[in-house]
Amino acid sequence: MKKELVQLQQKLDITFKDEALLARALVHSSYVNENPSLKSGSNERLEFLGDAVLGLVIGDKLYRDFPEYAEGELTRLRAALVKRETLAIVANSIKLGDYLYLGRGEEASNGREKAANLAGAMEAVIGAVYLDGGLALAEKSILRLFSGELEICKKTMVIDYKSELQTWLQSKYRQTPVYITIETKGPDHARQFTVEVRLDNKVLGKGSGHSKQTAETAAAQDALDKLKDTFTR
Repeated sequence: MKKELVQLQQKLDITFKDEALLARALVHSSYVNENPSLKSGSNERLEFLGDAVLGLVIGDKLYRDFPEYAEGELTRLRAALVKRETLAIVANSIKLGDYLYLGRGEEASNGREKAANLAGAMEAVIGAVYLDGGLALAEKSILRLFSGELEICKKTMVIDYKSELQTWLQSKYRQTPVYITIETKGPDHARQFTVEVRLDNKVLGKGSGHSKQTAETAAAQDALDKLKDTFTR
């Protein structure tokens, strides 16, 4: 096996039983176009599989770590973690671009630095890990690789939408929104809060959650969605 693949396995902290899977995960379609006799093909099928595995693992992690978050909040968190930009950041953390097989044209156009190539290869590697070692190994690898991004999301999720809404309203109206709890229900161990965010007593959005903080976040997101829709019509 090539020395480069040994290095990459060390960075992944995984020893592949079938090294050809890892090699295939690194093959960009441009390389196949210039080497049509290549039997393995490009990494696109592995990319498809890795995307599904990544979504499952991240979704499971968020579901367990944020029991108070509603579906919408969990969906937004997952989207932030599996988007192209985040995948490219994770890929760069292990210098995945150095190991890609690229066609000459893609190489000449800085293909090793393109977010799309890095994100696709990262998903393909995840797919290869899953096929070679199963879901448990893929989960372990994903959570280790994405640990830094998961921590960032945990720290920023709660304030992002409220801060964005406040900045939006101050820039347009020079006013600050007010959050009002309009309903509290359920037993102490499963309390549900419903919050409205208002400006001059006008309701801009509504949200619910198992804490006031998450309900306010949901209300801010609801208000932002409605305001942006109004201003972009």
